[in-house]
Amino acid sequence: MNKIRTVLRVTSGNFLEQFDFFLFGFYATAISHAFFPGENEFASLMLTFTVFGVGFLMRPLGAIVLGGYIDQVGRRRGLIVTLSIMASGTILIAFVPGYATIGMAAPILVLLGRIMQGFSAGAEMGGVSVYLSEIATPGHRGFYTSWQSASQQMSIVAAAAIGYLLNQTLDPAAMSAWGWRIPFVLGSAIVPFIFVLRRNLLETEAFLARQHHPDAHEVFAALLIHWKTVGVGMLQVAMTTCTFYLITVYTPTFGRSVLHLSTLDSLLVTFCVGISNFLWLPVGGALSDRIGRKPILLTISLMTMLTAYPTLSWLAAAPSFERMLTVLLCFSFYFGVYNGAMMAALTEIMPSHVRVMGFSLAFSLATAIFGGFTPAISTYLINLTGDKAAPGYWLSFAACCGFTATWWMYRQRGANREVSHES
Repeated sequence: MNKIRTVLRVTSGNFLEQFDFFLFGFYATAISHAFFPGENEFASLMLTFTVFGVGFLMRPLGAIVLGGYIDQVGRRRGLIVTLSIMASGTILIAFVPGYATIGMAAPILVLLGRIMQGFSAGAEMGGVSVYLSEIATPGHRGFYTSWQSASQQMSIVAAAAIGYLLNQTLDPAAMSAWGWRIPFVLGSAIVPFIFVLRRNLLETEAFLARQHHPDAHEVFAALLIHWKTVGVGMLQVAMTTCTFYLITVYTPTFGRSVLHLSTLDSLLVTFCVGISNFLWLPVGGALSDRIGRKPILLTISLMTMLTAYPTLSWLAAAPSFERMLTVLLCFSFYFGVYNGAMMAALTEIMPSHVRVMGFSLAFSLATAIFGGFTPAISTYLINLTGDKAAPGYWLSFAACCGFTATWWMYRQRGANREVSHES
């Protein structure tokens, strides 16, 4: 029971951070009208998704600075700091006036809010994942670490549910003018409650047992030594982060603007995808504890490579709520099972003394380069090619990265064990 309470405490903060972070993508169209008005809807959306992506560019910096800080002072204290920064960025976005009121100051302040959110999120996911891996019972690390991502899915479900209710209650003009701010205000309002939960966290025994905690200089030196590990981890994460942002953040815009389905249909699909992700993640983590991480990671990434474009082509050929739900639930299966295994694999390959920074940097680089710009790249590819299934090319490429990185990582680990045995 104590373990369950601890998991709930640490992931509740992660829920809030990701809820606030993803709202920007969910309400991209309304935000583009409020802060990036223009005659060309494509240009306005591209500006909005670019600002959305800038938040991800800040993640690697946050991973190095805040990740190193967490490795030095402890998981509990560091996670309180990341929550504080995220809350500040969310409050700024929730209450800044629109372009019509304060002109260029509006998009600049929104950009600042995204920068703060991205800087914080750079270490939040790594801090939570490492915390869960260090409190896991023997033989269940995959299952425990999967709850970091599972808590994100609940934030997706909550955001989609709130969006659905708002669209049922408010007319489109009110939703575009001010209704989109309501979820941001709700996220800001529950910040004090999450602070109380995080303050009651205990430090992990694994961290307390270490006699030496690296300072900033040692953390950066370790980063230079283990850069290959971070790079491989980044490519491994590419598969999961692209899939995730395609089926969650980009779904409302894709369904409405590209497939011309209703906003309510798109939000309902997103809601179902969040539930599906939540169910598959612990399955993937637990399954990897039984049969190993490698076969799951290789199999799922290969399946994604082969099916991403064909399934999206099938959807684009005759868009409907049923087809969109079917395709995205298929991608949800890929994401959940792969990510459930990958989270544990990533904590296992990172050196213990810089585990948070290494994990966070690998994840943040992948999110910055691949996942965070998935909505913008998908929008660009569709506009460039005229092919509504073009995002499938991007997802297949990311899956290829994940497959290659997994194969190389376990090949190297096998070679290292063989050398160690021979010596």
